[in-house]
Amino acid sequence: VQLVESGGGLVQPGGSLRLSCAASGFTISSRVMRWYRQALGKEREFVAYIGSNGDYTKYAESVKGRFTVSRDNAKNTAYLQMNSLKPEDTAVYYCNSLGYWGQGTQVTVSS
Repeated sequence: VQLVESGGGLVQPGGSLRLSCAASGFTISSRVMRWYRQALGKEREFVAYIGSNGDYTKYAESVKGRFTVSRDNAKNTAYLQMNSLKPEDTAVYYCNSLGYWGQGTQVTVSS
């Protein structure tokens, strides 16, 4: 089982990024997918959740209205669209499913 995040980078405040989480070794179609983030010196925190067929989503209050979680079961991949990014969104972003974690992708929001 492997989860591989990608799509992070450096972006200016107000910008957008789209993160991907590609799964291998299992089929995500029957699994919930979660996104978390961990800023330097802070604990890992929940960001977003999407149900197995995409019919249910949940977001942390801090990202609600700016981030959108989605999934493409045919591609075995989950996504996190991040808009109106703020400096406080700077963190390593991880996806999680079946108790497994990816290696994370760094998102830095700075001018």
